[in-house]
Amino acid sequence: MDYTVYAWLLPFAALLIAGLVAGFAAGLFGIGGGFVVVPALLAVLPLLGSERAELTHVAIGSSAATIILTSLRSVLAHAKRGAVEFEILRNWAPWLIVGDAAGVLLAGRVEGHVLTLIFATGVTLMSVNFLVPRLAEHRLSDTMPGPLPRAAIAGGLGAFSSLLGIGGGTIAIMVMTLCGRSIHRAIATASGIGALIAIPSTIGFAIIGWGQPGLPWGSLGYINLPATATIAAMSIISAPLGVAAAYALPAVPLRRFFGVYLVGIAALMFHNAMKF
Repeated sequence: MDYTVYAWLLPFAALLIAGLVAGFAAGLFGIGGGFVVVPALLAVLPLLGSERAELTHVAIGSSAATIILTSLRSVLAHAKRGAVEFEILRNWAPWLIVGDAAGVLLAGRVEGHVLTLIFATGVTLMSVNFLVPRLAEHRLSDTMPGPLPRAAIAGGLGAFSSLLGIGGGTIAIMVMTLCGRSIHRAIATASGIGALIAIPSTIGFAIIGWGQPGLPWGSLGYINLPATATIAAMSIISAPLGVAAAYALPAVPLRRFFGVYLVGIAALMFHNAMKF
């Protein structure tokens, strides 16, 4: 087979696999899948002609775009089991969007290697929640935060998630379990937060990246459409499988496995940041 064909088939296959893993993880852990998608895009986008200076921005923006469909598919699957608390989503939505907008504006002013370091640091911190299961068993309250704490938590979550190109599910799950929600209801509800963050984030990254030089083929601002479509197509297939697994498989071993994966991804991202 011609080398040119391999050059296109290998990145395409990598994106298909990333989509399957991201969708499964989204359903299983209530996350958007960005921890899987961003590293995959950072590996594949150079093959589509992206300049290194724009690489991280395109990876994060495209990751946000994939999370829209992944999150919606996941929350619908959880909703069929009656586990999604839509009142929490309604109460958090305005502050998530405000924080999201702030995060996108900040991302447009931050260099690629700094974003990579932020992503790696965020992944490291998130891994703690999966590697230390006792955190999910601790309770601070039996009720969700009131208006002022809610605004601070949801706004910060929106900003942090848009900077990393993730759905923000891990932080949301930590908050909900600390406030008395079961892990399954927390995962189910957090799966809907991804879409609330990803929609304005995707629009924002498309705008701030519009007309930028050095973008890979098929990009709309900082959103690479071919990569986004490939990943999303697979994630909406695997997300319901992850939801089913969340209710059928032992939680602790799965959480620890994902935590180890996050540590490995963080190490890889720190290494990549040092090469800029």
